[in-house]
Amino acid sequence: MTRFLVVLTDVRPYEVDGRNERLAPERRRQVVGANSREAADRIAGAFMALGMVRAGRQRVKVLAIGRRHAYGERELAG
Repeated sequence: MTRFLVVLTDVRPYEVDGRNERLAPERRRQVVGANSREAADRIAGAFMALGMVRAGRQRVKVLAIGRRHAYGERELAG
């Protein structure tokens, strides 16, 4: 079963090195878990209505976690 995280982060200014989430992730403001994509989209929609998101100072990300591989167990075993 795939779960989802909805993350509200601060947008940091663009630097010479660009924006590398692995080296310097954006500061998280809120993290909410959801059991379905539909629920995650509804939460993200509520976050997108916030003034700071609409002004471009914060952003909303929907991340799939615990996703199963596209290949079934049959293909991996054989």
